[in-house]
Order: sequence, then C-alpha cells, then structure tokens
Amino acid sequence: MLKADSSRLSIPRPVDPTDRVGPFRVKRLVTAVVLLTLAAAPGELGLLTRELMTDAYLQVTAFVAATLILFYGMEEIFGFDLGSTLRTSRRLQVPLAALLGALPGCGGAVVVVAAYSSRNVGFGAVVAALTATMGDAAFLLIATRPEVAALVLPVSFIVGIVTGLVVDRFHRADYRDSVAAHCEVAPRIGPTSWRHVAFAVIAVPGLALGILQLANVDLGAVFGTWTLAVGLAGTAVGLLIWSTSAVNAMTNPGDRPVVRMAEEASFIAIWVIVAYLAYDYLDAYAGLDLDAAFGAVAPALPLIAVLTGFIPGCAPQVLVTTLYLNGVVPFSALMGNAISNDGDALFPAIAVNPRAAIVATAYSAVPALIVAYGFHVLAPGLFP
Repeated sequence: MLKADSSRLSIPRPVDPTDRVGPFRVKRLVTAVVLLTLAAAPGELGLLTRELMTDAYLQVTAFVAATLILFYGMEEIFGFDLGSTLRTSRRLQVPLAALLGALPGCGGAVVVVAAYSSRNVGFGAVVAALTATMGDAAFLLIATRPEVAALVLPVSFIVGIVTGLVVDRFHRADYRDSVAAHCEVAPRIGPTSWRHVAFAVIAVPGLALGILQLANVDLGAVFGTWTLAVGLAGTAVGLLIWSTSAVNAMTNPGDRPVVRMAEEASFIAIWVIVAYLAYDYLDAYAGLDLDAAFGAVAPALPLIAVLTGFIPGCAPQVLVTTLYLNGVVPFSALMGNAISNDGDALFPAIAVNPRAAIVATAYSAVPALIVAYGFHVLAPGLFP
C-alpha cells in the first residue's frame, strides 16, 4: 500500500474561519440539524426517515467503515515512501501510477499528482492515475457490490495504463513551473478522539446486522428496536464527526487508521443518506418515478455520468454510485463515471498545475466515453 510523506502533501483548501461556530462548520451543522429534524418528525415522515437512515447505515456505512479500517490498517503496516520508488522506476511509472490510482480512496492519485509537481513522474503517470482512480466511491462499491467492484477497478486500472502510455508517447507539453510545487493531502486531525472510537465501536454491531440483513434475516423480528437504535446511533455519531471535521472528504496519511476510517466513512455516509432520502422522498411525496425518468434518457446516461466525473471531489461520484446501487442508472454509466472522475486528487492538481489538471481530465474523458458506451451497446444488461 502507500504511506505518503504527509509533510509534502496538502490540498490548499483551508476551512473558512467564517464557516465556524465553535467546533462546528456552519453549513455542515445546518445540514446535520435538518437531517436530525426530519428523523425526529412525527408521523409517516419521521418513520420513513428513521428507517432510511438505518438502512443507509446497515447497508452501506458499516461496510464502508470495515473496508476502510482494513485498507488503512494494511497501509499503516506495509507503508513505504512512494516518491523515491516512482522516481527510480521510470519504465514502470505509468503502471505504478495507475495502480496507485486504482487503489480505493484518493490518496494514491494525490501522491502521483504531488510527484508530478516534484518532477518525480511524467505527465502520462498523472493521466494514468486520474483515469484509474474511482476515489472514495470505490469503498462504497466494494462494500456493497464486491462482484461489480471486481470488474470496475481492474478495468479502470487497465484503461489507466493504456491511456497513460498513449499520453507519454504523443504528449510533449510540460505544465510544471521551474520551482517544484508541494502540496499536502489534508490537515492533520490529531489524536484519536472519543467520536472516532464511538464510531468504530458502533460499526461493529452495525456490520454484524448488515451481514445478517444480506442473509435475509428479519432484523426487526430478531432484534426488535435494537436494529433501529444501532443505525440511528451510528448515523448520529457520523453526523457529529462530519459537522466538526476540517477534512474535505480525504484524510491525511499521517493520521491513525481509526481516525481516517471514521472521518471518511462519515463523509461517504452523508451523501448516501441524502441519496436514500431523496430517492424515497421523491417517490413517496412528489410522485416522481426516478426509474422511469432516467429510463427516458437512457442513451444519454453514460455521457451524463462521464460529465459528472469532471466535478472535483468525491461527493458527486459517491452519488452516482449510490444511484447505480439503487438501480436508477445502468452499469455503463457507473463505468464511465469511474474512469472520468478524479475524486479529490483533482483539487491539488488544480491548485498546483491547473493546466495539467484540465488537460489530464480532458484526456480521461476519451477512454471513459469509449468504455461506457462499449458496455452500453455490447452488455446493456450487465450487473443490473
């Protein structure tokens, strides 16, 4: 796995001090309060919201947390300095960069972007990493549909290698300044807090309940209200972590695995909850059938998903993956988004080398469209 030198990696996106009330970030606090108010609402609205929050936690968040702690735990144990490895492996730079990009999360791709700015890798390696990465959405897919992830991630990896080699063969422009720039992945969180420990503790029974639910066990009949209690408690702690965190989706490799797991799982959980609520609210209260609405523009869905991948950050990509998991968009759209999206790695690329970021993103769109429409035409019913 990877262990980047955190002193050399940063996304220059400091938290706006005006967006703070005590330990809370104002916009996130407002969102958290709205979600908790909906959960506490009387009648059908509150009941539906609590059930959806519990489903989101048991079906997604607990599995994402388990995947993250496994991944970051292994990263902590087997970590090494990638900068020197990439610099001394010129012939293998593109495959190594694609492999780093294909790793779940955004850390590997960010390391490659930083290595480009430090003149440790070429531009083809950047394109390979950004093409191969699926960002934090990969954790969501691995946790919920591992059989789909087993195809998406290798395909993204192979496409990343091919695209990077083509770019290295034909692209000649160098977008780096004479002075090497350095960037940081994210601010350090500091020591493990009670919130991170609480999140990890609740995730254990949450994962157990999620596994039983996958086995078609009637959780309500067996555990009664305990299922709801675990789901809502985990959601509440996740909202607390997210609303107080200085992290924008991705954590610093220097932080402890439990901290990184809790912070990133909480971020992913918010978008999953919003997607769950939006999907069922529109169906229950607006009478909007999303399946029919998206079905009416089915040929354009891969293109829309590819264009969504251009948006920096992991949140839009998590949303696309959630829509796929709910059967709203087809596998071809998921595949196109997985290749075109750059996750949080696009932030440091824009900040340090904006021209490189724009060109690399444009290059990744070509294979994304080819692969997406290839699956759309040749295998439209794959992984429904």
